[in-house]
Formats: sequence, C-alpha cells, structure tokens
Amino acid sequence: MTELIINNKNKKEETQKDEKTLRKESLKKLLSDKTYLKIPKVEDIVKGKIISVSKNEIRLDIEGLTTGVIRGWEVYDESNEFSNLKVGDTVEATVLELENENGEMELSFRYAGHKRAWEKLAELQEKGEITSAQIVEANKGGLMAKIGQIIGFLPVSQLSPEHYPRISDGDKEKILQKLKKLVGKTLEVKIIDTQEQEEKLIVSEKAVWEEKQKGVITSLKPGDIVEGKISAITNFGAFIKFDHNKHSLEGLVHISEIAWQRIDHPKDIIKIGDKVRAKIISIEGSKIFLSVKQLIEDPWKKVKEKYKVGQAVQGKILKINPFGFFVELDKDIHGLAHISELSDKLVKDPNEIAKMGDVLRFKIVSIEPEDHRLGLSLRTLKEEKGGEFTKPEKGSQEK
Repeated sequence: MTELIINNKNKKEETQKDEKTLRKESLKKLLSDKTYLKIPKVEDIVKGKIISVSKNEIRLDIEGLTTGVIRGWEVYDESNEFSNLKVGDTVEATVLELENENGEMELSFRYAGHKRAWEKLAELQEKGEITSAQIVEANKGGLMAKIGQIIGFLPVSQLSPEHYPRISDGDKEKILQKLKKLVGKTLEVKIIDTQEQEEKLIVSEKAVWEEKQKGVITSLKPGDIVEGKISAITNFGAFIKFDHNKHSLEGLVHISEIAWQRIDHPKDIIKIGDKVRAKIISIEGSKIFLSVKQLIEDPWKKVKEKYKVGQAVQGKILKINPFGFFVELDKDIHGLAHISELSDKLVKDPNEIAKMGDVLRFKIVSIEPEDHRLGLSLRTLKEEKGGEFTKPEKGSQEK
C-alpha cells in the first residue's frame, strides 16, 4: 500500500514536471515564433489601449504583453492626434525603453506624433492638396509658416501676386516691412518639399494661386481685351489686376509693351491705381502677358509723314549712354545720336558734348519705321554750317 502511494506521488510529480517543462517549451516557442508574438524593440511603434489618464502620465495595455507608460515631455505630440484621449482609446506610441525602473515599457507620443506629422505632410505633398499655414515670423528671405506643430518656410518667390512685396528699388528693408504685415495671418499653401531627416518643410502660396487661376483663364485667349487697374510697378514692367468671370486675375505688362517710345522705368508714365485697357498677347500656364501699346496706334507707321532724312530737328536729350544720346523729338518718336555722330573729333565720353535735359538741334540721317529707329547727327549739321557747335544751356530752347 505504501509502495502504491509512493508510486502515485512520483507519477504526479513527474506529470507536474512534464507540464512545467511543456509550458516553458511552449512559451519559448511562442517567443521565438514571430507569427504568434512580435517582441517590440526600442524605436518601434506599438499599439495599446489606454487604461489610465492623468495630466502628465498615460498608461497603456500593450496587447496583453505588458503595461506601457508615457510621462512628462513625452506626452507632447506634434501631430495633435493625442490631445483629447480617454480610457479605452486605442493609440500608438514609440518605444523608448523595454523596461523602466517600475518594470513598465517606457513610451513616447512625441516621437510617434513627430513621425506621424511628417507622414501627413508628405502625403499632402504627394496628393498636391491645399492646406492652411499660420505665418509666425518674417525675415528678408520669406516667412516662417506653421502647419500643425511643424514650422516650415515660405520663400518670397512662392508668395501669390497679392502678397508678393513688389518694391521698385528692391530695398530689402522695405521688403521685410511688407512681409511683417503677413505675420499672424493664415494663408492657403501647397507643400512643395518635405525632408523629415533634415526637418525641412517648404510651402508655396503661389502654387495655390496658380491652380485656382488655371481654371479661370481657360476661357481667355491671346487677342482678348481686358480692363483693369495697375496693381504694382517694377523696373521690368507693371501688373494689371482685372476681373474675369467673377474672378480676380492679374497679368504682366513688360516694360517694352507699355508704350511705343523708349522708357527707362514704367513709373515715368503710369502709376498704381491707373485704369488701363490691355491686350492679352500670350498665356503660359497660369501666367498672363499683356500689352498696352498694342491698343494704341503705332506712331512709327506715319513717322515719314512727319520727319524726313536730311531734316534739321530739335530734340531733348533723355538719356546718355557710352554709345550716344537718346533724344526725344516728340512724345512718341525718339531717336539715337550715336557717339560717332556727335563730333568730327574723337569723343570718349558723350557727357563732354551735352548733358541730360539739354535741347539741341540735330540732322536726321536715317529712318527705319519697321524697327522703330531714327538716327540723328550733330556732326553732320555742324559740318554743313561750317562752324563749331556751341552747346546750349540745359533746358534751353535753341531754334
């Protein structure tokens, strides 16, 4: 009987031992078999259910494996995805430590949120979607724009025509003052570059403007006439803002398309706010190019009715270049007195002969209406008179 009891006890111990060994082997197999359970590593993103929430600490049940905790600064989230959490919510977090001093897994929303925020930005870029950006700072190169919690850069060149700081003299301080007026505003932008590793984010307001303008200008074509106001003036031309199909559009009139006569700067004959009519001469994508002068009769078509080769005329010196004088004969017709036509002696500097604003008498030596050219000569007129040329006083009206 005693022997039977001992045998049963031994069998029971052996059974328990076998079961313990089996559990260990099963657990070992479970841990080693990735199809059953994936043991996370530092920097991995894990999913868990919130079991408690306090001001500076959140605890998660990590898929029944362990408890995770997010503490202090690591609760901060750049994507704003974890701003209103409650018990029972399922969230993702980044592993900082597999086991902290309390035996819990140390987690971070900050890293996960940072990554998620950049993933969203990259997705917006890929899809070409429009998003809102808050302007938080201005510098001479552009604006610092905030999307969510990520700070990006909006270069001056990527501003829409409405906000582009058109300063005629290009003064950087004046440009900066214009840009500062945009701080605090929210602009619609498109993301044109994201580089998470370098934390580089570049956005464009111009891209949004171009997209919106494209849909409107499809009904416009070269040759159409538009009416609008001068919205900005630069050294290379002027911008005209006009309405079309209940949309506000803007086109550029290059300096060469403002008037038939030669001008040094658009501001010499137009000013901001002037009402003008213009002809569309080309459309390139979302860019509209205009001409004001093509709606005005070309005065050079009748130049030969007014002036003749060999005629002596009076003209005002508008500009002096190393190669000669630009001379105004009337408000429409300007001519050139080449340096070789200023004197029968070698002239090294045209300023030795006359100054800007001087009114002199010239002889017309050539007229080329097609090329809008008229050649003038001081030398020939002097030779015909047989005497030395005497330079008049500035602004005099020598006849």
